[in-house]
Amino acid sequence: MAKPEKGGDKDKDKDKSPEPAKAATGEKEVRIYSLATTVNECIIFLEELTGSRLLPIWIGITEGQAIAIRFSGIVLPRPLTHDLLLAAIQELGFEVKKIVVSDIKENTFYAKVHVSDGKKTVQLDSRPSDAIAIAVRAGCPIMVHESVFDRCQTLHKPISEDEVSKFKEDLKSLKPEDIFKDLKKKPDEPPPKGKEGGDAK
Repeated sequence: MAKPEKGGDKDKDKDKSPEPAKAATGEKEVRIYSLATTVNECIIFLEELTGSRLLPIWIGITEGQAIAIRFSGIVLPRPLTHDLLLAAIQELGFEVKKIVVSDIKENTFYAKVHVSDGKKTVQLDSRPSDAIAIAVRAGCPIMVHESVFDRCQTLHKPISEDEVSKFKEDLKSLKPEDIFKDLKKKPDEPPPKGKEGGDAK
């Protein structure tokens, strides 16, 4: 347990909540807009806070459940993997400052988990689903680099009731290849799968 500083300011001690992470150049803050489930996978939709774009990322069923359970109100008797990882990070004296969906290569998404002990910041490589599952537990910002938005065919948030109905109907037939655009691929390379980095399907 950390020892109190000598001559500590009582007013400072009252507010120990972490400051919100500042967006680096090219990063946009997002939040979870929706989580849709298909037969054998999930699609998580991230919406930018200062715009109308939605970024869909295909993730596994298990990872989708790990994210959804945070909002379900279900209390589990034992910690899940992401709960354990967050607890380990905190026990080692670090804090999750933000997660960033940082890149997309060959139709695969990549993410970074930014942790800091107040003196140094470390970026941990991660799949977007794992990073987001940690973020919703840590209550930290979720960011997406602008280059990821640029390289994907983003959707736009529906406004009217008719648009909402059409949007939900379109989700039923949405495929990864409908999202990716202008990604360089070799002549014999198979069609885009739209998976996130590290998912074994």
